[in-house]
Amino acid sequence: MNVLMFTNTYLPIVGGVSESVQRLKRQLQAAGHRVLVVAPRLDGQPAEEEDVVRVVAMQHFNGSDFSLPVPIPGQLHEAIEAFEPDIVHAHHPFLLGDTAARAAETYGLPLIFTHHTLYEHYTHYVPGDSSRMQRFAVALATQYTWLCDEVIAPSESILGLLRRREANPAISVVPSGVDTARFALGDGRAWRARLGIPEDAYVMGHLGRLAREKNLAFLAEALAGALVARPEAHGLVVGEGDARGDIEAVMVARGVADRLHFTGRLQGQALIDAYHAMDVFAFASHSETQGMVVAEAMAAGLPVVAVDAPGVREVVVEGSNGRLIAGDDLDAMAQALAGLAVPGARSPLAEAALATAAGYDEARCAARCLVVYRQAIARGGPFTHADEGGWERIRHRLGAEWQMFRHRGRLLRHLVQEEWEQERPAWWPGHREEDETEAPRE
Repeated sequence: MNVLMFTNTYLPIVGGVSESVQRLKRQLQAAGHRVLVVAPRLDGQPAEEEDVVRVVAMQHFNGSDFSLPVPIPGQLHEAIEAFEPDIVHAHHPFLLGDTAARAAETYGLPLIFTHHTLYEHYTHYVPGDSSRMQRFAVALATQYTWLCDEVIAPSESILGLLRRREANPAISVVPSGVDTARFALGDGRAWRARLGIPEDAYVMGHLGRLAREKNLAFLAEALAGALVARPEAHGLVVGEGDARGDIEAVMVARGVADRLHFTGRLQGQALIDAYHAMDVFAFASHSETQGMVVAEAMAAGLPVVAVDAPGVREVVVEGSNGRLIAGDDLDAMAQALAGLAVPGARSPLAEAALATAAGYDEARCAARCLVVYRQAIARGGPFTHADEGGWERIRHRLGAEWQMFRHRGRLLRHLVQEEWEQERPAWWPGHREEDETEAPRE
């Protein structure tokens, strides 16, 4: 099978979607399939990429780690036609996601969309962030699903959320995979020695982008509370971002800054070894669709203490492979972290964590994705426009533009209806007290 993927984030960006695309691509190729990735042109990208097509992009959009792809209409047709795809897989519902939809319509190919991200949690990166912008983000992703033949949700939480939002019902749950064998092999002693952490110290760790949407203010307070309760404990944070200063400020205020250590952004074996320098993994984000780092931590044999949130509750089982904290209960989070300082308390959780991680092995997840591809192809039949040329090809390209125009019209109508639901007076019949399309209330 020839799989054409479109993603707004890719190497050298370090992040969940970028990693998910790379891992899926690698596993599909290992199984004998061909993959072509369309991604933004980025500073520091690999010099040679035989299976990647880059498009022009604005770097570090609005001061973030994200890029803004600016695909030029028509520039990809030659590469796509030479590749002869069987299916199109979009990893975002906008920018290159739009290009994916156009390509699928132009060539008569099935379109798959993975709903990796709860975009309403990221609107602070866009000027004019507001509740309207959050509703727009929800509507954009939801309406995009109706352009697709199949939708992939990374977790049962997101499947339920998409159904409540009345997305395309052709949804399958396929988590993003982890190379469990690789993450199981690490040595954290070098990191402990480099950072001045005693070999026998209890280490609570966290890994990820240090960004506002990751609920890091809460996590910092919980870690600080556990450090105060356990004077022999240390904290280890892997990642970089604007929230680092806020985390450090909390530690200084609580008098434990000397026992919290930062490694900066890591990749490859250095990242795996950092996991193995930890004894327990702490996670507090509400913005995940799966929480891939949670599965990585478990593959490294770590119990996880996490806030009960979408994408995480499918992985962390209270009292089995970790602790799942209901709501942002700061005392409960700090106490759970401090309570696992005793090796006997965390050993059975660590064993269960390894068993859980096996279910997220990337080869197994790629096989599940192939099932989705095949059912989309079977539903659509064998016909494509790939072998047509001349005026027929032009006609299908114009048809793709018309399809996108209709999509934007549906999105606009949906948004107008949402605004009316939000703004109409309380005395109007059918008035709603709250907006159910905003962030999930699980």
